[in-house]
Amino acid sequence: MFDIAVLLYTLRSLEAPLPELLDRVGAAGYDGVEFAYRVRESPVEEVIAALDRNGLDAASAHVPIEALEDAPSEALEDGFDETVDFYDRLGVDTLVVPWLDPEHFESAAAVDAVATRLDGLAAALGAEDVRLAYHNHDQEFATVDGAPAIERLIDRTDDRVGFEIDVGWALVGGSDPAALIDRHADRITHVHAADADAARGESVALGEGDVDLGAVVASAQRADAEWLVYEHDDPEDPIASIEQGAKALRDALE
Repeated sequence: MFDIAVLLYTLRSLEAPLPELLDRVGAAGYDGVEFAYRVRESPVEEVIAALDRNGLDAASAHVPIEALEDAPSEALEDGFDETVDFYDRLGVDTLVVPWLDPEHFESAAAVDAVATRLDGLAAALGAEDVRLAYHNHDQEFATVDGAPAIERLIDRTDDRVGFEIDVGWALVGGSDPAALIDRHADRITHVHAADADAARGESVALGEGDVDLGAVVASAQRADAEWLVYEHDDPEDPIASIEQGAKALRDALE
């Protein structure tokens, strides 16, 4: 049986402190969380206590690549060492690069440059006993030398670089997400169980879009992925969304 988690970005519109949001995640029936938003606004001790009282594990954390590369930015308070230390305190063993701009996937040279960056970060994090993964959107499926850019990225990166496949965005990009997971099963660490209206390129509730959730779950099981992570980019009612997402995932796993 898979463990299921929710990406906290799904709850970003709610004003409640993070410990209260974790209480809602626990009540919705999840096994864990993927940190992504406002994680530093509450004392870390309170976040740890909320994880403990809800029986939640840290599935992973989305971290801007600039923080891991110590790139100067007014929006980032911490660099590599501080980031690794902070998430280690929360029990996170996988840091995920959540986004790179489309320009990074417009040519073979650009993709190869991304692969080099990810390889370097994976090596640096590996020395700290932390894994690196990359999370896709749809820009990674731009055609480069006759194939989707993500195929070149997976091929050009070292095995230490894992991939968190977002099945909704993969579908929007024109890929069969279950087949993508099957093809690269040994590189998949997490699967983002997100649904999408492929024609509109919009996130929707699980079961209301074009993703074949049953096929995706079966592929994730074959790949022995560690987590199924629910995400909705822009839910009207975030709490109702995560409750519905947990039920949909539990039903798909039966």
